[in-house]
Amino acid sequence: MNSKFPEYKGLDLSQVNKEVLKTWDDHDTFHKSLKIREGHPAFVFYEGPPSANGMPGIHHVMARTIKDVFCRYKTQQGFQVHRKAGWDTHGLPVELGVEKMLGITKEDIGKSISVEEYNRTCRKEVMKYTDLWEDLTHKMGYWVDMENPYITYDNRYIETLWNLLSRLYEKGLLYKGYSIQPYSPAAGTGLSTHELNQPGCYRDVKDTTMVAQFKVVRDTKNEFLFKNADADVFFIAWTTTPWTLPSNTALAVGKGINYLRIRTFNPYTSLPVVLILAKDLMGNYFPEKNRDLSLDDYKPGDKNIRLRCFRSTRAPI
Repeated sequence: MNSKFPEYKGLDLSQVNKEVLKTWDDHDTFHKSLKIREGHPAFVFYEGPPSANGMPGIHHVMARTIKDVFCRYKTQQGFQVHRKAGWDTHGLPVELGVEKMLGITKEDIGKSISVEEYNRTCRKEVMKYTDLWEDLTHKMGYWVDMENPYITYDNRYIETLWNLLSRLYEKGLLYKGYSIQPYSPAAGTGLSTHELNQPGCYRDVKDTTMVAQFKVVRDTKNEFLFKNADADVFFIAWTTTPWTLPSNTALAVGKGINYLRIRTFNPYTSLPVVLILAKDLMGNYFPEKNRDLSLDDYKPGDKNIRLRCFRSTRAPI
């Protein structure tokens, strides 16, 4: 019996892959899949662009396989699937790589090297491994238009983004917000999550944490916090990121947490204060042995801080 399909005596996936790719190349299957569906409903796919300044890896194969599955499925449904490749050419790793290669820093740009020359070098280096990416794309059988990619440093791409932003603004869909962003003093710019995950960005260090006191403003809504208190009242909170405190706008309390009001002394100013903190964490700040010490015997500079608990309550307090 004649068969349209070859018969394999043994499993050699690498050879099968090469034969399939050759068949697709010989028949120009990818482009034909677009041509025979002209006039059909369009399904447009823009690939989330990789950066060609780095080598492709197995994780790119996995991600592109998932992308390809969707596009092939839509093709089988009868859509004309336009698949546009792209190159991500923006980002700090490109700049740092060029600066290392040229032996310069940000301060040298415009002085020992012109802005034009710096940009020209970045444009060249960011496309350094395009041939390897194109080879991988072909070998894995990933169908995407790499002949006409969009490139993020191209003015057409940049101006398109500005146009889209202006439309969002005109529709009132943009708003001004505030957030804490990682910043690189050496690079003079903020850092994205991707940039923070680059090799060598992290190292284990010992850092100083701090306990901040948040003074309670007295009003009719929180009068109960000042009951029997003859001093200022503070919430205390521990933080591992003290540099964020200047922009702090709120302090959260836990609905299921028991809190204590404690009369004690500020160890730095020696002034009497009333502190509010979680009951389960009291031992972190006040040793159990100090419960037996009298507040009346306290002297400025004493290392063993006296305390007296008012009551325990559950948030909101």
